[in-house]
Amino acid sequence: MGRKIWLGFGVGAGLFFSFIALLVVGTFSAAAGLAGRGTNAVGLAKGAVPDVYQSLVRDWGDLCPALNPALLAAQLYQESGWNPRAQSGANAQGIAQFIPGTWATHGIDGNGDGKADVWDPQDAIPSAAQYDCDLASYVKNVPGDVTDNMLAAYNAGAYAVIKAGGVPPYAETQNYVKRIRTLEKSFAAPIGAVAPSQQAAGAIYFAQQRIGTPYLWGGEGTAAQDGRFDCSGLTQAAYASVGITLPRVAADQWNAGPHPARGELLPGDLVFFATNLSDPRTIHHVGIYVGGGHMINAPHTGALIRFDSIDGADYIGATRVTQDGAQALPVAAAS
Repeated sequence: MGRKIWLGFGVGAGLFFSFIALLVVGTFSAAAGLAGRGTNAVGLAKGAVPDVYQSLVRDWGDLCPALNPALLAAQLYQESGWNPRAQSGANAQGIAQFIPGTWATHGIDGNGDGKADVWDPQDAIPSAAQYDCDLASYVKNVPGDVTDNMLAAYNAGAYAVIKAGGVPPYAETQNYVKRIRTLEKSFAAPIGAVAPSQQAAGAIYFAQQRIGTPYLWGGEGTAAQDGRFDCSGLTQAAYASVGITLPRVAADQWNAGPHPARGELLPGDLVFFATNLSDPRTIHHVGIYVGGGHMINAPHTGALIRFDSIDGADYIGATRVTQDGAQALPVAAAS
């Protein structure tokens, strides 16, 4: 979908580039100075969870002290990408990816309709929360962080955690715990200032060098494509230039870090636009924020890479990209 504001080149563009350069420096300088049921008080970031699942994740994510809504959201996203019909090669099923044996012992009738259905998110999401809390109770006396131990038990089994006296020394389990705890930050409402990305200035510099390049649907900037990009191809390449690997599709880039509020944006943040502001799965456009309410973006077929305003009715939010956040993203959602 096209963005609305075009800023021309020539003398005016030169002045604008100077303004943006000063704004980037000033903004980063300012940012450098910013410093039973559970009772975690962890909220969900605006737009982080599809609206249809928000109340389930919010209500059941506070089931026990070791769990919180953002952590539950991170697990569900990691397991299925919010796909209630997901099925893996190992026969893990539904939005929470229960294998049949585990579902048989831990699946619950969350919506009270008399049936525990692994394919129904109203049953599967409560079951995932209950299963997490059951695991937390199994490892409650193990030294270390109770949430880390709970996640390790989810991956390797409670006995392995108890035997190891904490997160077992298995690379898969340790990576799983780190990945979910990192993704948790993407789904949690930020408390206070979010640290600026060290790579942001480099990503902006890359995008600035491509201003004036024609848009190409599916473009990734290859020589065969004459260095042309589409919106997410540009943001992917910009962060690749500073060593951060982002997914190819705009909606998949959304969870590469925490989500600052509109008034807390910093240069280098990715800014996103969606058809449904309550559902990040409907994201259709992404740009790189440069300050002053503007972004660099590859807008649409027939347009050039350019500066545009971010203040459209379809603005859903922003992501402050981090190396850990990008690495934590699922390689591919279950199909």
